Amino acid sequence: MASWQAHLFSTLTRLTLKRKLKGTRDAARVRQLLTPKPSALPLGVRVTPGEVGGVPGEWAESDNTRGLRGLLLYIHGGGFMACSSETHRPIPAYLAKLGFRVFTPDYRLAPEHPFPAAIHDLIQVFLAMAGEPPVPVSVAGDSAGGGLALSLMLSLRDAARPMPKSAALFSPWTDLACTGASIRSNEKKCAMFYGDDLIACANSYLAGTPATDPLASPHYAKLTKLPPLLIHVAADEIMLDDSIRLAEHAREDGVKVQLKVWPVVQHAWQILAQRLPEARESLREASEFLT
Repeated sequence: MASWQAHLFSTLTRLTLKRKLKGTRDAARVRQLLTPKPSALPLGVRVTPGEVGGVPGEWAESDNTRGLRGLLLYIHGGGFMACSSETHRPIPAYLAKLGFRVFTPDYRLAPEHPFPAAIHDLIQVFLAMAGEPPVPVSVAGDSAGGGLALSLMLSLRDAARPMPKSAALFSPWTDLACTGASIRSNEKKCAMFYGDDLIACANSYLAGTPATDPLASPHYAKLTKLPPLLIHVAADEIMLDDSIRLAEHAREDGVKVQLKVWPVVQHAWQILAQRLPEARESLREASEFLT
């Protein structure tokens, strides 16, 4: 059964943020709307600015060294055009509390830097984190960041480079052609987005690249030889089918997958880790999977 907090935040988001985002095409305005008020860090967690592979970002670490789970690259969402390590700090901070040393890069954003700039940045970050000889690094990401995590892994696989040992994907956006039935069937229930706004956001990032390009939309890629995947998605969001079909395709291609569909919660609800029980539960499950 979903918590009362899940019902509350989904309703509030639907009545406020979703209405403000509707029809918004200006990147500066979208960035403003998707920048939340700063939240306190979990006890014992520290965040420091850093740079990995020439890409700026933030390190999140914890005093919980006894339970250190290893290195984690976290890729924030924001429709490829908004958000940052700072806006998504609650997620890597909570994962740091659980024992990871987490780097969240500020990869380049569209429309100033369209596809594939963000992927190039993430390749540099991952290879620098892994080092030479490589050490194990896990990857996680939400929304567009979840799609970018897949694009990163596909790029590393095709170049025969070191791969993440596992990946956790929260409401990943995998099909920029937006062909999933849920983009319309869930449009009224979704707490955050309308389908047409999602399509406009994809076009801004693609800048003329076909939406079916496998590197831009991993839904159209062969997923063979990817590491184990954990996928968490909200039942009511318009991106539901991106996760459902990703899990199906991954299994068909021989990839180990765990898929969980969560009721009531909103898209990428893990960002509410300080306030939402389901967010903390999702992140705890992800941490166990990634370890």
